[in-house]
Amino acid sequence: MSSMTTTPASNETPLLQVKDLQVTFSTMNGDVHAVKGVNFDLYQGESIAIVGESGSGKSTTATAILDLLAENGRVSGGQALFNGRDLTKLSRKQMEKIRGREIGYVPQDPMSNLNPVWNIGFQVKETIEANSELRGKAAKARAIEVLQEAGLADAESRLKQYPNQFSGGMRQRVLIGIGMSARPKLLVADEPTSALDVTVQRVILDHLATLTEEYGTSVMFITHDLGLAAERAEKLVVMYKGQIVEYGESKEILADPQHPYTKRLVAAAPSLASKRIQHQVETGTEATDVASDIALTKVEERALEAADEATPKAEALIKVSDVTKIYQIREKGLTKTPFKAVDGVSFEIPRGSTMAIVGESGSGKSPIAKMFLKLEDITSGSMTFDGHDVGSWPQRRLLEFRRRVQPVFQDPYGTLDPMRSIGTSIAEPLVTHKVGDKASRQKTVKELLEQVSLPAATANRYPGELSGGQRQRIAIARALALKPEVLVLDEAVSALDVLVQGQVLDLLAQLQSELGLTYMFITHDLAVVRMVADHVTVMRKGKVVEASTTDEVFENPREEYTRNLLEAIPGADFAFGA
Repeated sequence: MSSMTTTPASNETPLLQVKDLQVTFSTMNGDVHAVKGVNFDLYQGESIAIVGESGSGKSTTATAILDLLAENGRVSGGQALFNGRDLTKLSRKQMEKIRGREIGYVPQDPMSNLNPVWNIGFQVKETIEANSELRGKAAKARAIEVLQEAGLADAESRLKQYPNQFSGGMRQRVLIGIGMSARPKLLVADEPTSALDVTVQRVILDHLATLTEEYGTSVMFITHDLGLAAERAEKLVVMYKGQIVEYGESKEILADPQHPYTKRLVAAAPSLASKRIQHQVETGTEATDVASDIALTKVEERALEAADEATPKAEALIKVSDVTKIYQIREKGLTKTPFKAVDGVSFEIPRGSTMAIVGESGSGKSPIAKMFLKLEDITSGSMTFDGHDVGSWPQRRLLEFRRRVQPVFQDPYGTLDPMRSIGTSIAEPLVTHKVGDKASRQKTVKELLEQVSLPAATANRYPGELSGGQRQRIAIARALALKPEVLVLDEAVSALDVLVQGQVLDLLAQLQSELGLTYMFITHDLAVVRMVADHVTVMRKGKVVEASTTDEVFENPREEYTRNLLEAIPGADFAFGA
């Protein structure tokens, strides 16, 4: 796939020059220096990717440039020159004229950046009217156009729907459409495709490439996806603890990383060559070897296959039989139109195994999880858990079901109470189910934070003070608090950087090995599926199109749709260095 960027002339002035940028946050414990002297240039028509683990300062760098820092944050030094003007010195009113029209922004968290009380059409149209001369019907027509450009099917009929009626991927596409609506000179995209399936990623990124070529738009990606950085960005900035540790041509750095931190990032990136983590946990292999490509001889492969055939098949803990889900979509007035989101889906999940459910955004993956969790009713068909019908599970035993089955949702911000401390949120399931006393709960919270690689002091912070990746780790920690039998993970690692993602996936594998946990793993990231799943169910438009073992689906996909999903993975063919 062609690069999104063009090489600037040597005498050309950069569109954006970041010089010795420093950002400081005021906290109860004193000043925290989050960004420490960052320098890089971005030319017109060029794209750059800023990568690093959660908390490395990459999103803070972007929000400082855009004057969108939290109230306790400030630019404490340096410059951000955009077309020769220092953005850090402009008034709020001056910045508001630049944001949207000249600099577009796609924020990281789609749910907290769309107003739940206004329909999608109103929010897109409002942005277009604020940043252009279009009004009324012309603004509505442009709203439909930008949503279509962002890969949203049936854009016109979707205008009257609300954010809660959209999947996470669909909400992300709305934000991308809003960010690109004014054809800005610079688009700052903070994890723009983390909630998107690979086929929609390709549509979006191809459209960004078209913008770059036709309008000279520069793109700044803030991402943890090294495949995206390799394939779509000419330049790469690697950040660690608020500082740049490597900066230069993205393909050169990723093919031959020099800094130890960059080497760790590259080594941890999941790929289609990865092997199932569980196999390595069982054989005692170190977690650092998780992403390595371990080649087996034909004799070893045959021996493993024979051992699998000789092993008694585990009983099905979860059975989904001919399940259908129909939503009533409100049209004009009181008219409602039925929409079949799930259409006759069947599969089984053996006890102690991982079933990955994959497919495009809107394919019906998340409704299956919601029905199994008893958050939505099943229209027809049945779901059973440990021999009991989930649909008719008695109300008096619902607490028992909730203790045995825990969710980790796609949107970490929406599942954490912004008014409660992190420690209180993690301990909430223990309090609800009357597990332990106050002291033991505090100890458990500390242990859970350690398990998901967060310091104990995080317990005293609030969701708004954490990055998206940190919030997702909190959601996983809370789900593990009750030591459930089943975890339903809906895009649970999509917001995590590769190092933390590797740690969390390894943690999930260890817990599965030690406790016999069963996972329903809903994701669009096929490279992650390769690392965690025993079986894969591929869905499209509410139906199952392919279902088999993970190895079979990846090595010998039967359906063209599955092959297209595998081919669309960013950087799938790129040879990362070590």
